[in-house]
Amino acid sequence: MQEYENLKKLVAEIESDISKAEGGNKAAGTRVRKQMQMIKQASQLVRNRILEIRATE
Repeated sequence: MQEYENLKKLVAEIESDISKAEGGNKAAGTRVRKQMQMIKQASQLVRNRILEIRATE
């Protein structure tokens, strides 16, 4: 499922910025918040796709 692969990619991309944000880097914190919003949207796409699959069965 392409939507899930996209979600995994987004999560992997955010790892380095999370550690930087924990260290006090404010710019990294801003990037993390922006990426988390994208992850939220990607999660919703996965959820909708699963519902589509279930509805066709």
